Amino acid sequence: MTTIERYLLQLYVKVLLLSLLCLFGLLVVIDLFGNFDEFISYGRRPGSGGVLWVVCQYYGPRLLWLFDKIGGMLAMVSVAFVLTLLMRSNELTALMAAGISPSRVMRPLLVASAIVAVLGVVNRELGLPSIRDSLASNAQDWLGETARKCTPRYDLRTDILISGKSTFAKDHRIAEPLFRLPQEFAAWGPQISAENAFYLLESREHPAGYLLRGVRQPVDLVQQASVPHAGRTVLYSPADTPWLKPGECFVASVVTFEQLTVGGSWRQYLSTVELIGGIRQQTIEAGADVRLIVHARFVQPLLDVSLVLLGIPLVLSRSGRNIFLAAGIGGALVGTMMIVELVCHAVGSNYLLDATLAAWLPLLIFGPLAYASARPLWD
Repeated sequence: MTTIERYLLQLYVKVLLLSLLCLFGLLVVIDLFGNFDEFISYGRRPGSGGVLWVVCQYYGPRLLWLFDKIGGMLAMVSVAFVLTLLMRSNELTALMAAGISPSRVMRPLLVASAIVAVLGVVNRELGLPSIRDSLASNAQDWLGETARKCTPRYDLRTDILISGKSTFAKDHRIAEPLFRLPQEFAAWGPQISAENAFYLLESREHPAGYLLRGVRQPVDLVQQASVPHAGRTVLYSPADTPWLKPGECFVASVVTFEQLTVGGSWRQYLSTVELIGGIRQQTIEAGADVRLIVHARFVQPLLDVSLVLLGIPLVLSRSGRNIFLAAGIGGALVGTMMIVELVCHAVGSNYLLDATLAAWLPLLIFGPLAYASARPLWD
């Protein structure tokens, strides 16, 4: 890299990090002000590590969440601020007078913006899936001890409807679970009800599913035999399952605990590999919203780059050298793109437009505009 490229990249990184940390600090201050009592109570518990450690554990994962939401905007605003600073100090004029073309000035900034878009992809595929449990908890239920509404879900493989009175994230427990059985499991009756159900991961003894304790229905559980479905045991009875105690049964299911307790938002924090694998293995219903999320993962980095390409000409075309003007232009551009994206996704999720087209439509709109507006810089 030349001295000029290193200088431009240093300015870009400083503006990017400063903007991210300022916005994150503002988010923390606003949220902490309303939830400080909860964090004090958590910090006073034995083994918690103190209030400061609890606050760091709670807000640390939210830094990755914030970067996912505003990564593209930060890339565009950083480019706009760097160019505005160069114009205010007449450095851009000096570079042009030295025979350095605008494309050479833009090149390192565009490369840095592309790297930010790639980091956004890495964050969505690796970062957010690894911390989705933390993101699913709020300050009022950080330890998972508060009852939450149980969202009923069908098991796509067995057609068993899983529901319950409430869920508790701390021990992955469903209070008063009710599993409605299809006709294939008529030997066990129309449903299984119990005092509690605990979600268990796959092990050598059983697949992933729910361990029900204090079973109320069927009343003759000890006389029931385990029931297979499609070559796999689905309903495990204590009559022929040694690791089950009296009054317990196990129901194998592809419905995870987070699907019951978080609702539809759990899909947002799955990686693309998990989403595609879930659709192929019939663990995730391939509805319009899921297909839209998958396609949007491929569109997002391209939209982030398009946003930068749209912002650069708008900043350079202004005769003024006002940082606030650059921020206003960037904010208006981001707001316009967000509105278009939200409208397209809403139309696609409600089956008013094909989900694939709805996901790619924002890029089809802004991509050509970005190319047309940025082309004169290279010419």
